Amino acid sequence: MKSTLSCCIIEDEYLAQEMLEEYIRKVPFLELKGSYLSPLEAAGHLQANKPDLLFLDINLPDLDGLSFIPMLNPKPSIILTTAYDQYALKAYELEVKDYLLKPFTFERFYKAVLRLYQEQKPLYITEKKEEKPEPKNEQEYIFIKVGHRIQKLAIRDILFVEGMKDYLRIHTTEEKIMTLLNFAKLEELLPAQDFARVHRSFLVAIDKIDHIEKNRIQIADQIIPISDTYAEAFYKMLKGFQ
Repeated sequence: MKSTLSCCIIEDEYLAQEMLEEYIRKVPFLELKGSYLSPLEAAGHLQANKPDLLFLDINLPDLDGLSFIPMLNPKPSIILTTAYDQYALKAYELEVKDYLLKPFTFERFYKAVLRLYQEQKPLYITEKKEEKPEPKNEQEYIFIKVGHRIQKLAIRDILFVEGMKDYLRIHTTEEKIMTLLNFAKLEELLPAQDFARVHRSFLVAIDKIDHIEKNRIQIADQIIPISDTYAEAFYKMLKGFQ
């Protein structure tokens, strides 16, 4: 693992830029290589220095951050820093590492960079091991609105989703998350082959099912009913079901 991550900032608001610089100085494994006011100002420096990480605002002079990302070659890991929450889905499509909604705390900042730092692969391998192809989940996470923030949610952590009148309660391996999304919108975000609607109030992760008995699903310590409306389509999804 690298001892430090080199990073750059593109931010046209001086106060926001100074705050990011201060946060970076507090983190031992971050090394600031430069701060810039616009993508055009930064482009040449990024090409020369090739930072590991770029903190990028969206609303910028001359060229917005989202349009700039596809132009980066090589492309560093990117953490977006913005005051606007409506770009989260576009950010997901561009494979950004995190989405920090201004104003964000140092704790939130540190959580984002620490996760990125821990994801690094070792620089040196002492023993060469046989490489085996691993199944690749093309879609690893989604962004959902939780209160006044946009939250990144790992798809693999979802157990099931429960309808709660105007809200959805997403049950994960670690917590329960309330969101104003409806089932139709959530199903658009999730990979269809991995999730199934089994009741007007429940959607389940297929791989988290422990067993099914008498049209009732056991997931963790929860019993979930299968309604007649969804039963036929659900059972067709189950591999090996006779």
